[in-house]
Amino acid sequence: MPKPDYSKLTKNNVVDFIADIFARRGAEEYLGEDVTISEHMFQTAELAEEAGASEEIIAAALLHDIGHFTNEFPDNAAELGIDSHHDRAGAAILAPFFPKIVTDCVRHHVSAKRYLCTAEPAYFAKLSDASVLSLKLQGGPMSEEAAKRFAANSDIDAIVQVRKWDDEGKVPGKQTPDFSHYAPMLQRVVDSASQA
Repeated sequence: MPKPDYSKLTKNNVVDFIADIFARRGAEEYLGEDVTISEHMFQTAELAEEAGASEEIIAAALLHDIGHFTNEFPDNAAELGIDSHHDRAGAAILAPFFPKIVTDCVRHHVSAKRYLCTAEPAYFAKLSDASVLSLKLQGGPMSEEAAKRFAANSDIDAIVQVRKWDDEGKVPGKQTPDFSHYAPMLQRVVDSASQA
């Protein structure tokens, strides 16, 4: 699949652009999980919303896996031993429009899994089989030294929390709000970032 042209994105059309991605590609398989990619992203956002998180953190939870739609890697990349680096790809697309805390949560949600495997030893047992497979491709648990460096990120608490919701948002058949529920909030976050 060819990469989309992001050169025409503005703060006024980026939310519609994301809505179109969800509409066209949200029903795709989510890396061997028992939910689609949009079901997973909506569940993660709903967990953030239920926890009373800020709109920025809900946006990060919703968009954390948007990078899966910004590359040309096949759906079964993990099975083929390919790390798609969707975390960095997603953050790069969002960075011109969303605040740093959103892009930090997107950029570092993979590293947060590696971090938590070191910082919270019981965390690994909570990972799904598909997440364990991707962990191997992503470098495995961080070293103690790398974990200390990672923990120094000013947004570490938000990054780790989004990661934990990410791990929980994989319940087959769970009903959640759809994209239209989140679109006005995303636009408020974009508008706020452009005024900062």
